[in-house]
Amino acid sequence: MKKYFLLLLGIVLVSCNSKKEIQIVQLEGFVFGTTYHITFLNDGPNTFQKSIDSVFHLMNKSLSTYIPTSDISKINKGDTTVVIDVYLEEVLQKSKRIYAATDGYFDPTVGNLVNAYGFGSKELKKEIDSVAVLKMMQLVGFDKITVKNKKVFKSDPQIYFDFNSIAKGFGVDVVGRFLETKNVTNYLVEIGGEIRARGKNKNEKFWTVAIEKPNTDGTQSFQTTIRLENESMATSGNYRKFRITKEGKKYVHTVNPKTGFASESNLLSASVISQSDCADVDAYATAFMAMGLEKTMHFLKNNPEVHVVLLFLDGNGNIQEYNSKK
Repeated sequence: MKKYFLLLLGIVLVSCNSKKEIQIVQLEGFVFGTTYHITFLNDGPNTFQKSIDSVFHLMNKSLSTYIPTSDISKINKGDTTVVIDVYLEEVLQKSKRIYAATDGYFDPTVGNLVNAYGFGSKELKKEIDSVAVLKMMQLVGFDKITVKNKKVFKSDPQIYFDFNSIAKGFGVDVVGRFLETKNVTNYLVEIGGEIRARGKNKNEKFWTVAIEKPNTDGTQSFQTTIRLENESMATSGNYRKFRITKEGKKYVHTVNPKTGFASESNLLSASVISQSDCADVDAYATAFMAMGLEKTMHFLKNNPEVHVVLLFLDGNGNIQEYNSKK
């Protein structure tokens, strides 16, 4: 689902002058349950792989709901003694801000519902019905959370955080910031389709990526390309990650925090582009999928600094594109 084809990547050596060589470094691997690709220009042989692996380890220790001993897992279990680190503190601050900006359509406290629909870290226990949804909705709402002296307090200990809709984007930011501390100014970091691009590529042009078409038959093809000028981009969509019950009921992975339901709409995917952090556009992409097309378009009118590529179905069932970058 959240995937881009990255263009203009590779490992080559380019002579910059008689004294220095600029190395194009490409790293790739598996983290946060998905793949990552990191490409940057460096004036030395250091790839920083060990340091980046350490960053990934610290983030998992803080934010992974799939690791029982992580800070967020302890907090989800009701532990109020956890002293949060800088990673979780920033994610909570960003979540609070974007929760308010989107009128609650971005809300990481939907974790119980995400698990119930079968898309979270816990196994699906039973089929969900409207009564169960209504009960779990009592545990949804980021306004039910307070942070004091670096400790997280929930109005109900059963409130369950799921930061999947912002954590990958935040991970992209953390890696990008690390590279910047090493005086790397030209880079592209991608984790699970979330991207942060700064500077230019080896051809001294802005980084170019392609957005995938919402094909439902398993094939992959391009919808359009985007040039990132010191921008971040993230995509959310429901055309691949869904579950169909034995009764034929279809649940998509985006849970609407306003209703508690996981129903598809005519909005197939939302790609968000901005000069902000990747965590921000990651969260907005999720919020837009919950909002649907009409509410998203209204939001964009009031927030012109946020750019999008929206893929949606028209009244005839044909895929249409709205691209505010054109």
